[in-house]
Amino acid sequence: MSRTYVITGAASGIGKTTAELLRAEGHTVIGVDLAGAEVDGDLSTPAGRHAAAEAATQQAGGTVDAVITCAGLSLPKAITASVNYFGMTEFLEAMRPALAQSTAPRAALVSSLSSVQPVYPPLVDAFLRDDEAAAVGIAEELAQNEQTGGLIYASSKQAISRWVHREAVTERWAGADIPLNAVAPGVVNTPMTSELRATPGGTALIDTVVPMPLGYHQEPESIAKLLIWLTSVDNTHCCGQTIYCDGGAEAVLRGEDVWSWNNDAIAQKFTELFSQLGR
Repeated sequence: MSRTYVITGAASGIGKTTAELLRAEGHTVIGVDLAGAEVDGDLSTPAGRHAAAEAATQQAGGTVDAVITCAGLSLPKAITASVNYFGMTEFLEAMRPALAQSTAPRAALVSSLSSVQPVYPPLVDAFLRDDEAAAVGIAEELAQNEQTGGLIYASSKQAISRWVHREAVTERWAGADIPLNAVAPGVVNTPMTSELRATPGGTALIDTVVPMPLGYHQEPESIAKLLIWLTSVDNTHCCGQTIYCDGGAEAVLRGEDVWSWNNDAIAQKFTELFSQLGR
């Protein structure tokens, strides 16, 4: 069954690979990027996001089966905050009416292994309040220092994973039968990482920050195929997840127990639920 996809960041990297694989399967893909795609769109501004969503919806004839947001930056600059978080969430929200017209709508975002690395909590909080002015202001301050500038990227990716976890189960998404999920890559062999991978020192740095015991640095197809499954009709119940497809980096960095810290809160929640059932 042919489906219609809208993919941001479709001119390069993971987005381009995902678009190519989908087209090879016979699907219709409407790419969104600054240039070189079906829709020219600047996702760093609210006006650009809404214009791109409107143009993509129009090209799709009003109905979109799936949206995959891949567009992102890794620059230690404030624009990274605008593109990586608001360029995904606001664009997706603008595409929801077109998704609602599909009989099997799906949405997926690209997060990152960086979502479990050090972040700047005030910036994450600004993202999750959907306060772009505050987020950009904080990012501009972080960008003034080389050591703190890198926190912009990690903060944007943690915020994406938290946004997915929060929003996926709401009436707007799960209630509308739209599975919403994210994929978190490790080090992918794309233009975004090429400069760092070009030197032994750069490679050593990223291998320290992103240890990948399985398969080492990955090709974009490893992420594209997972995004395609998440946005296919086969995914009926995967909801609110960030799937770490990263060669084991998340498992190395977080260790074997990422659950017990919340045991008391979970037990309290179940106690409350059982108490309500007994009324």
